[in-house]
Amino acid sequence: MDRPLRDVPAQARDLLPALTAAIEGTGPAVRALDDAEPSPRAGTHVPADVAVVVRTSGSTGRPRDVMLSAAALQSSADATAARLAGPGSWLLALPVHHVAGLQVVLRSVLAGRELATLPDGPFRAAVFTRAAGAATDGPGPHYTSLVPTQLVRVLDDPGATAAARAFDAILVGGAACPPPLLARARAAGLRVVTTYGMTETCGGCVYDGRPLDGVSVAVDAEQRVSLTGPVLATGYLHRPDLDATTFVTTGGRRWLRTADRGRLDDGVLHVLGRLDDVLVTGGVKVDPLAVEEVVAGLPGVRDVCVVGVPDQHWGQSVVAVVVTRDGAVPPLTALRTAVASTLGPASAPRQVLVVDELPLRGPGKPDRRAVARLAARRMSEHRTT
Repeated sequence: MDRPLRDVPAQARDLLPALTAAIEGTGPAVRALDDAEPSPRAGTHVPADVAVVVRTSGSTGRPRDVMLSAAALQSSADATAARLAGPGSWLLALPVHHVAGLQVVLRSVLAGRELATLPDGPFRAAVFTRAAGAATDGPGPHYTSLVPTQLVRVLDDPGATAAARAFDAILVGGAACPPPLLARARAAGLRVVTTYGMTETCGGCVYDGRPLDGVSVAVDAEQRVSLTGPVLATGYLHRPDLDATTFVTTGGRRWLRTADRGRLDDGVLHVLGRLDDVLVTGGVKVDPLAVEEVVAGLPGVRDVCVVGVPDQHWGQSVVAVVVTRDGAVPPLTALRTAVASTLGPASAPRQVLVVDELPLRGPGKPDRRAVARLAARRMSEHRTT
């Protein structure tokens, strides 16, 4: 048995009634689509237990439709409430066609609370301040969910920082949160909770390194992270080939094989980056996430993405593409020294490029492929001038 799939605009006001009916089983399953996305074919159906379909491009840029059941979404919401201060009111600051924004809407629906939203348009500290003030003026607990770039803008504005202190928890995910940023947020009095997960796990399922109730994490010999629990997706719409390679059954349990590297220390997961992000320069493997953590701690650096640019001598040249507070270029020698002293000389970037903002994909993830293309183009232009 199956049920029809209805496409709705990626607006909270349109999604709320459709999502409520989908979860309760009184309406079709829903898929929130951004205006820029192509319209799928009409008459699509999904398995009867599927309530929501979320389109994601992953790291490859090829769209995939992930099917999430009502039971998985309920499990995710219940586990989140149990880990935080219970069911609460939420401020939506993320796009609803991505799983993090969708979950904010869903948690409000399941908690029976009215959803507060930021006005349409770019994320601005002043807009967040007004919305946060209104959203936290009522019975709590109060929550919101941000990506690291949004958190930076909140912390750069005293008014926004003060407004953010009113939230009982601020979930931060979508991309790795650099330790200096996390330390800065907590020093400012913000109750930040880092999250790790993906569309295939109904969003974040590991909070501050520890799995939510019912979720288990495993790391194999090649450091691949695998996840299991009631939050797993039903599968991919019309993609049995992806189902077969992504979801595996081991020991009677169904697991999601992620493309992420990690390690477990006393049950705490440390995500080390993606398996395919490792750079090789001069025959030595370099972990870009580790380099980013060092560079992010240098004075004046707001954001950073480390990529490999083809090099005839080194195979790949390690390049740090940074956003700085004043637009100034960090001294390359000081940057290389800081990285080399922590991670070894092979990890030290050979170039540092300053940009106004990093290319992003999804809600706040740096688009490494786009950053690498940008770096290669800028270095080529420099060589020809």
